[in-house]
Amino acid sequence: MSETLKLEFESGVFLHSLLGGEEKSLAYLQEKLSLAKVVTRDAWVLLEGEAEALELARKVFEDLEEARRGGALLTVRDFKLAVDMVASASDQSVTKMVGIKLLGARGGKAVVPKSPGQAEYISAMQSHDVTFGLGPAGTGKTYLAMAMALSMLKAKLIHRVVLTRPAVEAGEALGFLPGDLKEKVAPYLRPLYDAMYDMLGPEEGQKLLEDGTIEIAPLAYMRGRTLGRSFVILDEAQNTTPEQMFMFLTRLGEGSRCVVTGDSSQVDLKDGQLSGLAEAERALKAVEGIALVTLSGEDVVRHEVVGRIIAAYDRARA
Repeated sequence: MSETLKLEFESGVFLHSLLGGEEKSLAYLQEKLSLAKVVTRDAWVLLEGEAEALELARKVFEDLEEARRGGALLTVRDFKLAVDMVASASDQSVTKMVGIKLLGARGGKAVVPKSPGQAEYISAMQSHDVTFGLGPAGTGKTYLAMAMALSMLKAKLIHRVVLTRPAVEAGEALGFLPGDLKEKVAPYLRPLYDAMYDMLGPEEGQKLLEDGTIEIAPLAYMRGRTLGRSFVILDEAQNTTPEQMFMFLTRLGEGSRCVVTGDSSQVDLKDGQLSGLAEAERALKAVEGIALVTLSGEDVVRHEVVGRIIAAYDRARA
């Protein structure tokens, strides 16, 4: 039997902020929770539907209101995420997620998770010595790892940050590029530089690079080293060989943390060559102190269409 529920707020402006500034967000709520009708005017929302759906809608607005009163600036994405989490009976909420704050970017705004998967990833990095962030492009694997590393550096929990990735994509062309090995692979390390500069700004980032507090180097430079009191990030790990992956993971010294990011569907190794990331996923599943977090298209934080593209390719390849 259909019932009605009227939710009233302090002002139309406050209600508008809960909707991420877009009244059309309510159409998503209506469709996702199978409500018969959703009407809003001034500072209230009137909902009509089954009692269970109305209760879910109430929880959505309670979550958003708590997050907003806590200082969060909500977006349409946040509104839809609140609806999705309530609809799926998730134990996560927008309020919990905006409470997880890492180092702010240049504008001063803190880096926060944009999905339950990202919240799980951050939690794993906080509580494990080694974390694998696995999943497609755009899920924030590298960016969040960098934010965690810089947060720990600012808190003086570590002494330096080491960022590395294999240069497999360069292939034979490396020999034709000018400079030493580090200069040859610099273009392939660009995403790491971009993430660092976004959070610190070019001036501070360059200063930390020059004094060695932050080191960005090709994977080949890791051999023979012991990295103590460091936060080490291995990016694009699907392009490591098993030998390289083992070498890298055994570089960790006292007081260090390690994050390995990669996407097993984007391997650039030659045909028939085993990915070191694939082997590590199998070998390290149940090892104490190691977390494997798999992100998906639902965690993509780029343009919405990117998530749909990834889902479409997954269906086609399956």
